[in-house]
Amino acid sequence: MKTLSAAYEKVYGTPISRSMVSAYFIAMGYKFKKARKVLTSPDPEFRMKLAKITKILSNLNPREKFFSIDEFGPCAIKIKGGRAFVPGDVDRTIPQRQKSKGSLICTAALELSSNQVTHFYSKTKNTNEMIRMLDVLLEKYTAEDRIFLSWDAASWHVSKQLNVKVNQVNDDAYRQKHKTPLVQLTPLPVGSQFLNVIESVFSGMAKAVIHNSNYQSVDECKQAIERYLLERNEAYTKKPQASGQEDLGKREG
Repeated sequence: MKTLSAAYEKVYGTPISRSMVSAYFIAMGYKFKKARKVLTSPDPEFRMKLAKITKILSNLNPREKFFSIDEFGPCAIKIKGGRAFVPGDVDRTIPQRQKSKGSLICTAALELSSNQVTHFYSKTKNTNEMIRMLDVLLEKYTAEDRIFLSWDAASWHVSKQLNVKVNQVNDDAYRQKHKTPLVQLTPLPVGSQFLNVIESVFSGMAKAVIHNSNYQSVDECKQAIERYLLERNEAYTKKPQASGQEDLGKREG
């Protein structure tokens, strides 16, 4: 306002106060606003892929299951920061340099209609772990007619090896022999991890068991994760509530 006031006086030769400049702009409907970051995707087929997924979710029948799949980590096991409720005279500090006690990757699948999480631990993120998850879900959900697998566009999620595996398990002879459901891949648009509903589970898990933690080993951290996911699954079993049906980007507190 000070700069505008000075500029006005320089151009028109008439002094004007900052408060008057402000009053003029308010009268014209101008306001100071911060730019808001918008979630976007560079995928030219973004709307088409999203419409396909929402259509599947809207028409999901009782013998079909939709899974949101991703990996949490690698997560280093060391003292973690975060907000904590402590006495006012306590100064919380965390060493800048720490020796990690190890790390873990939790590969998980969230079934949206029942809000149940299936998980295991991986040493790395690759196609073999996605195939392992597919095998786990086929064994666990044999009673279903079809299962949908949805994940982001990471290279190991869209590899030729994975597609070969899907074609194999979808073969009529294979399905008849193993009594398994049909598998359909429904990848998310490129660069739209914010639509992956399981990220909300990872966010809640991080707040509950990772933030403010000081686990002494990888196994101790795994025990905390196991307890969190077990209690979460039990809670949604007792009080069923679908996840992500209306808003694929919803976050879990």
